[in-house]
Amino acid sequence: MSRDLMEGSEAIARAAIDADCRFFSGYPMTPFTELLENFAKSLPARGGVCINAESEIEAIGMAWGAAATGARAATGSTGQGLALMQESLSEISRAEVPLVIFNMARGQGDYYQATRGGGHGDYRLLVLAPTDVEEAVYLTQLAFHLADHWRHPVLVYGDYLLAHTRQAVEITPTDFGERPDKSWAVDGSLGGTGRSRNVNSIGMQKGTKGIDPEAFWDRLQKKTERIEAAEVRFEEENCEDAEIVIVAFGTLARFARYVVRELRAEGVRVGLFRPISLWPFPSEALDRATSNARRVAVLEQNAGQMIDDVRLSILGRVPIVSIGGISTDAAGFGIGPLLDAEVIRARVENVFQEGAS
Repeated sequence: MSRDLMEGSEAIARAAIDADCRFFSGYPMTPFTELLENFAKSLPARGGVCINAESEIEAIGMAWGAAATGARAATGSTGQGLALMQESLSEISRAEVPLVIFNMARGQGDYYQATRGGGHGDYRLLVLAPTDVEEAVYLTQLAFHLADHWRHPVLVYGDYLLAHTRQAVEITPTDFGERPDKSWAVDGSLGGTGRSRNVNSIGMQKGTKGIDPEAFWDRLQKKTERIEAAEVRFEEENCEDAEIVIVAFGTLARFARYVVRELRAEGVRVGLFRPISLWPFPSEALDRATSNARRVAVLEQNAGQMIDDVRLSILGRVPIVSIGGISTDAAGFGIGPLLDAEVIRARVENVFQEGAS
């Protein structure tokens, strides 16, 4: 297969379709709009359906319905649009419907939303954060696999830069092994009281009167614990002897990686830790990676959100400082001055100076 130069939104849509996504719904909102347009352009030719919904609420309802039939389905928006989907996302998690959601975010201010959610009850979405278009192609296909494997929603956290950057990528279907049985799906093939299927978010089971909420929640919690143990993903670089370890995720981590390599070439002992799964957060791996560090510097494009998970991972063993912050453009799309290797380098050097004083 050849490598083709394409924009991130096109590559993600093509990767999803190669992963057999056959239904997509959404409401246009930049930088998600381009992803929706690419699905609309390519999905019908592969036997799928793409719908420009009346709003994000309708979009998540359509996608939920399609996924409940057993089809691989997806939806998405920016953080503002996903805010309207939170009730459905919490219900979908409890109904155990495998769905992929794309957040083409305006910066990194949606970290809390992605990892904590705004719906009701005990639930978490699996969250994957690619750093570039090539990784987004892989993680998009992985997201559909994980959604099916766990019968659980998976969110891919992108942004404006990922959506609009052009990169030479090769898109080939990834083989994750045999797909799980979907005998639970409400696909219209069965009818009648004795043969019908039931997908619901309250633990109702056929042949049983009433519901047992505690047993239902306990079963879901045990699944959550299995996901936490099995699906941690991260990347670390030069952390073994690092005096300062930078923690960064998503596209901003690309700039941090450049700075780390530049400083390392000059003999400066600095390392990079990049969470790829924002949930489950790689807490134990981060604790190990920072075991020899004098300070941990958290680089994120918001007022301080991921830093809470970093603090919980390290529990005061080493000082943690923020080198990120609010950084956006006039349109609010998240293309701010922090997306600059020289700015990041200056902040890292300042952490070294503070640590030496």
